[in-house]
Amino acid sequence: MDFRDLKYFEEIASQGHVGRAAEKLCRTQPALTKCIDRLEEEIGERLFERSGRGIQLTGAGKVLLARTRQMGLLMDETMREIQDFAQGLEGHIRLGCVPTLAEHLLPDISEKLLGEARNVTLQLVVAMNDALLARLKDGELDLVVGPLVQNSDFEGVPIIEDDVVVLASANHEIFRRPVTMQALLDHKWVLPATTVASRQWLDQTFDRCGLPRPTVQITSTVLNLLLPLVERTGLLGFASRLNLSTGRANLREVCLPETTMRRRMGIAYRKNAYLSPAVRRLIALLQDNREMMCLTT
Repeated sequence: MDFRDLKYFEEIASQGHVGRAAEKLCRTQPALTKCIDRLEEEIGERLFERSGRGIQLTGAGKVLLARTRQMGLLMDETMREIQDFAQGLEGHIRLGCVPTLAEHLLPDISEKLLGEARNVTLQLVVAMNDALLARLKDGELDLVVGPLVQNSDFEGVPIIEDDVVVLASANHEIFRRPVTMQALLDHKWVLPATTVASRQWLDQTFDRCGLPRPTVQITSTVLNLLLPLVERTGLLGFASRLNLSTGRANLREVCLPETTMRRRMGIAYRKNAYLSPAVRRLIALLQDNREMMCLTT
């Protein structure tokens, strides 16, 4: 198979339409049609079938698309490895980080890394863990620092442990009487999306207790917005206890063992992925920093 044919096939599959793919690739439709014909002849299977005004992948097409994307990642990593061989402890790092650790961990780590490798460049993406892991899987990130998850696509390196707890404004009325699981349901909440692991854990905690799930008034994907909302609206939130240690907001923990989520935080990267010398040095710095960032309850 010709690798260029495979890349054209990948774009056609992504667009679901030969015409749109031709426009994006600056090729003619007949040229792309011949590309598909060549691949189908080599494989001996149809790759596309008509679907309305467009086309969709057959079973064989889905298999080939997955392999094509894997080969694309391998080619990209091969080029990076060749370039890094000449550059040494330089190059570009694409790092994803959850908001809490981005604020409390990365300034110190970045200072140390740039002190050793002044020419390293860093692309930092701050988002919730589910979005970061999706980008890591697609090859858009080299590393993700956040809650460790069980996933066959990734390797995980633990660095610290963290508690996620219920938070409220310091003068919230919930503190005027004993706190129970039922009492938490008397108030509305601001929480991350249901795709986020901490939100799923909290919902399942109420399920296990035979109680309704919290009433969510605001869903936020940005932690820096979630905390001020908890402070100023009277809503309850669920976030890292680390946010209380800095005194950054007028917040207080709603202490309840049932709603204290212990989680491991660490570094995730794709299995068998190429890690440049700069990326490996960043991993080592993150591991060396674990004592300073050790979160105690």
